[in-house]
Amino acid sequence: MVDPDMTRLDSLTSWHADWKGLRVAVLGLSVTGFSAADTLTELGAEVLVLSASASDEYERLIPVIGARLVLDDLDEVPQDLVDFAPDVVVASPGFPPSHPVIRWVQEQEIALWGDVELAWRVRDKVVRADGTPADWVLITGTNGKTTTTQLTATMLVEGGLRAAPCGNIGVPVLDAVRDPSGFDVLVVELSSHQLWYIGQSGPAGQLVPHSSVCLNLADDHLVWHGSAAAYRAAKAIVYRNARVACVYNKADIATREMVEDAEVMEGARAIGFDLGTPGPSDLGVVDGILADRAFLDDRRNSALELTTIDDLAQVGLAAPHIVQNILAASALSRAIGTEPAAIRRALQSFSLDAHRIQVIARHDGVTWIDDSKATNPHAAASSLRAYPGAVWIVGGDLKGVDLSGLVGDAGRSASAAVVIGAERGEVLAAFARHAPDVQVYEVVSGETEDVMTRVVEIAAGIVTDGSTVLLAPAAASFDQFTGYTDRGRRFAEAVRSWIDRGSADDAGGSPSSI
Repeated sequence: MVDPDMTRLDSLTSWHADWKGLRVAVLGLSVTGFSAADTLTELGAEVLVLSASASDEYERLIPVIGARLVLDDLDEVPQDLVDFAPDVVVASPGFPPSHPVIRWVQEQEIALWGDVELAWRVRDKVVRADGTPADWVLITGTNGKTTTTQLTATMLVEGGLRAAPCGNIGVPVLDAVRDPSGFDVLVVELSSHQLWYIGQSGPAGQLVPHSSVCLNLADDHLVWHGSAAAYRAAKAIVYRNARVACVYNKADIATREMVEDAEVMEGARAIGFDLGTPGPSDLGVVDGILADRAFLDDRRNSALELTTIDDLAQVGLAAPHIVQNILAASALSRAIGTEPAAIRRALQSFSLDAHRIQVIARHDGVTWIDDSKATNPHAAASSLRAYPGAVWIVGGDLKGVDLSGLVGDAGRSASAAVVIGAERGEVLAAFARHAPDVQVYEVVSGETEDVMTRVVEIAAGIVTDGSTVLLAPAAASFDQFTGYTDRGRRFAEAVRSWIDRGSADDAGGSPSSI
């Protein structure tokens, strides 16, 4: 017997479907949760929002848009949720699979969506001139997602398309879908959390992207997912149903295996990228030239020039991991039809976000670099390889990840390390076991206001002329800061304050005894 409730849910694949009276519980009231509640009330659904906390603005707006708000700690299933008997639960990506409310939803066999699935179902609110909704390009990976998303959108716009970066980059996909100006392409950054929620859906809610990429894979968010295998499985969902191109990293076998195992649309091509010489259907680097051998007729015998390493160096984009991001973005853009000349123009004006290998200052022969966004070992390793011999600032909330491999590999290239964070003991032990020749300094202070001041004083006392001080923590920041941006901002302020003092307070330090 067909469940009539499921039949109705399967029919909800358009903005113009009958959403009226659908009972939807929205979990979480950050920017994502509010966008979901706002969309659903506009569609005519009956909406209950449950959250442990809410900003004054959102708390005021929820009743205005026609939803009901329940503030509860959510450590157990609220009676309000049970009594509401939802047809669907739309969860913000902060709720892990192990959360008691998520477990209850699954045990009750209630449909579980994320905001991305909801956005896909209503993507036809605003359509293109030909009556079709915008194409979606999906981007994920342990590192480089935001940079690649911005690069791809910039290239597409330079090529004449209306494109918008959205998703995990900070703009909810639902906001982009509902933008009355409309777009040709949505470039959607997806976290592993968002991908996990997409994976809970049946065929009616599955995305069918134009093209997709998983940039790389390394252990991260293991506490959230429960295991490295579960994290990998979530990332692999990005390739499901791809229509045109599955872009993968030739230097990362996991991404290639994801493409090989993916169920894609007939005709979808596997497009590789790396820093080596490209083969047919690849993008790569030849004699300092970024070359496309994938999107041209005679790809077995020729290639198209996109830009050069020298040109990228002039605009601060020549670090190896950034070049990889550029190649991935170029592959996605070329798959949609962007010409090489447009890609080259886009790169001439592109700049990286703050806290992504951002040069804070050059003073007395020392370069100070903020890569606070390097919140896991894979990202930190890329920075260390770009700046060998740096004084490395490392540590924070490790999120269940072991830094031993990073310290024993890329960490050995550091001239010294300054260790911060609540989990310093594990970091210090990793250096003792795997890089005993690297001098290690420990910042004991737990006060947020004092941490970076002390970090800069120690680093200034040990860095040599012509070298670099690199903040690439390989860890999350919430143990001592409000986020990676706060951590990077405080580092930059401490650097500038030290320079303004004329380096007079250079205090140096003695290596930690480990």
